[in-house]
Amino acid sequence: MSEMPPDPSGPAPDPGVVELAGRVFTLARTGDAASLASYVDAGVPVNLTNEKGDTLLMLAAYHGHADAVRVLLERGADADRLNDRGQSPIAGAVFKGEEAVVRALVESGADPRAGHPTAVDAAVMFERPDLLVLLEP
Repeated sequence: MSEMPPDPSGPAPDPGVVELAGRVFTLARTGDAASLASYVDAGVPVNLTNEKGDTLLMLAAYHGHADAVRVLLERGADADRLNDRGQSPIAGAVFKGEEAVVRALVESGADPRAGHPTAVDAAVMFERPDLLVLLEP
């Protein structure tokens, strides 16, 4: 009897894990910093990504949640990790005009020239000299 070739799609994801991941991504979008900290401290990967390559940090930054951004950065989130479209968390924060998030990311050493468009490009494009000053001190 010959062996069947392996299924290229891999095993079906555990529904409980999928539900947990969805809950954690919602916490990032809504800015629940304390709950995010608890989940990451309990073992949820701090650089967990969704189907679009967005990390928890990207979602928290894009939605303007500076406290959640800080909590994730303190736990080792990669400030420069790009999503599947080549966008960085800091560029997303600039696009949304989230000064407190931009400050938190700059203070953590985020690269304002990472991704496309870069955070610097976004600040110029959207005429945000106040944010550009933060990116190019």
